[in-house]
Order: sequence, then C-alpha cells, then structure tokens
Amino acid sequence: MASRVSDHLERLGRASADAVAEFGLGAVLFGQSLFWMILGRRRAQPVRLEATFARCMEVGIQAIPIVTMMSITIGMMLAIQGIYTLRVFGAEDQVVIGVGFSVVREFGPLITGILVAGRTGSSLAARIGTMRINQELDALQVMGINPVRFIVAPALIAMAIMVPVLTFWSDIVMLAGAGWYISVDLGMSWGAYIDRLREIVKVEDVTHGLWKSVLFSALITLVGVINGALVQGGAEGVGKMTTRSVVLAISAIIVTDMIFAFITTRS
Repeated sequence: MASRVSDHLERLGRASADAVAEFGLGAVLFGQSLFWMILGRRRAQPVRLEATFARCMEVGIQAIPIVTMMSITIGMMLAIQGIYTLRVFGAEDQVVIGVGFSVVREFGPLITGILVAGRTGSSLAARIGTMRINQELDALQVMGINPVRFIVAPALIAMAIMVPVLTFWSDIVMLAGAGWYISVDLGMSWGAYIDRLREIVKVEDVTHGLWKSVLFSALITLVGVINGALVQGGAEGVGKMTTRSVVLAISAIIVTDMIFAFITTRS
C-alpha cells in the first residue's frame, strides 16, 4: 500500500515538474519572440515578412469558409434555444439581448479560438515536430539562424492579427444567422433587429471579445510550438504531440475564457 502511494506521488511530482517546465518554456519563447519583433531589425535579423504573410494566409484567409459555416450555424442555434427558453416567460422578443451579448462577448472569440486551435495549432505542432525529427532545427542553429525568430515570431504575429479579424467576422456572421432565424420565427424586421442590437451591444462588449481572441492566439501558438519542440519517437511521436497540442490548446482557451469572464464581470 505504501509503495503504491509512493508511486502515485512520484508520478504526480514528475507531472507537476513537467508542467512547470513547459510553462517556463512557453514564457521564454514568448519573451524571445517579443525580443526579435522589437530588436531584430537592429541586429540585422528582422522577423521575416514573407513568412508572416504566409502564416496570415494560412491562419486567416484559408479559415474563412469553416469559420463562416460554423458561425452561421451557431448563431441560428442560439436564436432557436433563446426563443424556446424565453417563450416560457412570454418574452421571446427579448432574445436579441441574449444573442447580442452571448455572441460578441463569448461565442465569437471562443468558437473562433477552438477552430483555429484545431486547424492551425495542430499544423504548427506537426510542422515543428517534423523539423525536430529531421534535425532541421539544429541545422538552423548551425547556420546562425535563431529558430524562434525564423518560426515562432512570424506565427505569433500572424495569429495575433488574424484571430481577432476572424473573431470579428464570426461575430457578424453569427448575428446575421441569429437575425435570419429571429425574423422568420418572430416576424421581427431586419431594421428592428439591427436597431435593437445597436441599443444593447456597445463597443466595449465587442472589444471585450477581441481582446480575448488576442490572448487565445498567443495560447494557441505557444502550445503548438511547445508540443512540437517536445516531439520524440518519429512519426508516431508527431501524431501524439499534435493531438496533445489540440487538447491542451482548447483546454487552455476554455479555462482562460472562464477566468477572463469572471474577472471582467466583477469590475
């Protein structure tokens, strides 16, 4: 019995130490990325604009179809459930309040973050993991090229730009989907729906969601990079760490979203 408890405690200790080490690695990578973004040009090693634009295309433009499809579906779902719930109280016309706040403050950034984590975060982890197995990261260092400046910084910039843009687009599409269903079910005109949204949703509510999306973009990037850098064991290791990257990124997004919502709603 004592040995079993000791084994459990040992595994817990190792897991905790590994978690602290990964957190520290993420902080170091973030700090180094900021260093190269700010001082890279002074050292004649600026962050590559070509790579940044390529990552922007991958993260943002190519993700528009899936973000649009999911957003319009979720917007309609929110309207359906909101009307169904409020009908119990005979207050169906108040569904716009719940839809407006839910979309711009929570569902827009949350759904966009989850989609980007599953689509781009996994790709980043797989790319870096493959480079690690093929010893391309070591080759970059031998050539005098810092891997953080070459790989991480462009991805971090692209994510910080495109995830908020996708979030804003998701907000618009979700509200449009919800508005279409509300106009069909309740007979509310589009003009009345938009006027009601303008009365309820303030600029601060929209920026609340956009700031969260910036935070989510950093989490997705760092989780993907860390898991890619820790790949071991060939192609099987790449698959395991890619899956782990998606799971950890989505978990981090949801937990961070809860903490962010708790803090901001208490102020």
